[in-house]
Amino acid sequence: MSTYRHADVAALVLAAGMGKRMNSDLAKVLHPMAGQPLLAHVLATLDDLGVGRRVVVIGHQRERVQQAFAHRPDVEWAIQSEQRGTGHACMMAEPALGEFGGTLLVVCGDTPLLTARTLHALLEAHASSGASVTVLSMRLPDPHGYGRIVRMADGAGIERIVEEKDANDAQRRLDEVNSGIYAFRYPSLAGVLSSLTATNSQGEYYLTDTVTLLQARGERAAVVCTDDHRELLGINTVDQLAEAEAVYRAMRGEKG
Repeated sequence: MSTYRHADVAALVLAAGMGKRMNSDLAKVLHPMAGQPLLAHVLATLDDLGVGRRVVVIGHQRERVQQAFAHRPDVEWAIQSEQRGTGHACMMAEPALGEFGGTLLVVCGDTPLLTARTLHALLEAHASSGASVTVLSMRLPDPHGYGRIVRMADGAGIERIVEEKDANDAQRRLDEVNSGIYAFRYPSLAGVLSSLTATNSQGEYYLTDTVTLLQARGERAAVVCTDDHRELLGINTVDQLAEAEAVYRAMRGEKG
């Protein structure tokens, strides 16, 4: 039984990455934490959230990932053969989503500490704001490596998200960062995906650029900052995986 009911929401899980810094050939989302693959933790959170659809974008070792979740016939798969960024991953999911007209919740397959409570709060804020996109953010003691949230002058709205490699010194000093988790009005997102370009230091299609594109069309972008940044930490290294498992057990009152 799910704790929440969001049957009108489709969840898109970005899970195509290789995870080079894990120093393993195993697809990153298949690395185990607390006895379950990282992706299993994310899917369990979406089950708790009560979403209507779960579309998972896979690429590296996609057959192995699908086999690991063969017991989940409710999961739909989209293929990203080349990893060309988060925006590109969403483009690869367009055929699966088709004419879907509701809210698309975009989450990452390597965030095993994410809770349904936090995603529910994001979806509720998105629904009440009237925005076409609501970004889930967090404040970090050390924001190195994350895209920075640049807020509007009034502090309420979001102006843009700047990837660290493309940020100037002032932007790098900001401690509010993008978690990589979003709630979109899907028809609005679908309307700007084709306008994304890869003219950046990584040569990738950034999903973050849709914020600026939507605003250029006169649509609103909102931001919600979580109260516990630990939930949103992604796993990129073996050390981060060990740290996440320790946090996971601490959150549940278990001894390491």
